[in-house]
Amino acid sequence: MNGFVALEDGSVFHGESVGAEGFAFGEAVFTTAMTGYQEIVTDPSFAEQIVTFTAPMVGNYGVEPQRCESARPHSRAVVMREARGPAWTDWLFEHGIVALSGIDTRALTLHLRSRGAMRAMAVAGSASVHEAVRVVKEQPAMAGRALAADVSTDAPYVFTDTGQARVAVVDYGCKRSILNRLAAAGAAVTVFPHTARVRDLLGFDGILLSNGPGDPEPLHDQVETVRALLGRVPILGICLGHQLLALATGHETYKLPFGHRGANHPVLDKRNDRVLVTSQNHGFAVKASTANEVTHVSLYDGTVEGLDFPWLRARSVQFHPEAGPGPHDAWPLLENWVGEVSGPPGRKWRRLARDETAPGGVLGDAHAA
Repeated sequence: MNGFVALEDGSVFHGESVGAEGFAFGEAVFTTAMTGYQEIVTDPSFAEQIVTFTAPMVGNYGVEPQRCESARPHSRAVVMREARGPAWTDWLFEHGIVALSGIDTRALTLHLRSRGAMRAMAVAGSASVHEAVRVVKEQPAMAGRALAADVSTDAPYVFTDTGQARVAVVDYGCKRSILNRLAAAGAAVTVFPHTARVRDLLGFDGILLSNGPGDPEPLHDQVETVRALLGRVPILGICLGHQLLALATGHETYKLPFGHRGANHPVLDKRNDRVLVTSQNHGFAVKASTANEVTHVSLYDGTVEGLDFPWLRARSVQFHPEAGPGPHDAWPLLENWVGEVSGPPGRKWRRLARDETAPGGVLGDAHAA
């Protein structure tokens, strides 16, 4: 069966269907990860997106249930140069995912890199290209869209009830590998919806703000919740959680032209001049800053990849330390954080509370007490 991808600028890329018949709307993006295709498609951060794989062959090692990052696929469609099966293509078909093979993904990726991620329609079957382009232009753009409600849990649940530290995870689109890494590090994990209130979270040893899809700026209630928690409970933000912490502390976010998606993104840890090769998946970023709290920066574009507010017991990273999929350079970050929040506050936090003063400005004025 024939198929094609139509972009809002009128560009069309032809291929053949290897998944479900029909059509799907979404933002056309690309990922440079060479492996982890099943993890990518089931990552809630890919909600409302059509994912183009730059790897030339996708599906060559099959599928396994334990590789899924959530209960279902979240990518609206999958675009590949060469899809291998039958396990992978059967899985896509069974889950109702429009999937195209034989696409010139190099040309499509270069197009998106030069002109930016854009609205698109993936079609499996007969359809008018002209009509597809017209309808694509009527779809909402990603900027300004709050998508956490579409992928968050509806009610709190206990992921594991044993551990040395009680950790609350606020689910904006949390990946299972984050929960698994927390549990493996010795945390008892309870997951809360994205609408979690301050009083729901105050009794925990630490709070993890998870990854998730969409634009962080419309999430005003979530930002206010994070701001109200600062200095009261240790916080770690990942991806969207990093952006929410940034907004809560006076930083700015914006939409990247084509995003950071892949398992090979270099990030500089400014504290020790070490470069981490990281896994990333985000279309919005924290604007470059020279503030003292900036700990990590992207070596691609200088955007803020890490923040640390020791006087508030809050830190965050834009990349994915759980590495699902990806390299393991950042693995220790989750384990170290769980170790810090286990038991009574450590000597480091007591010393900071007694001897250090928060910088001036929004943080100093709001939280110095």
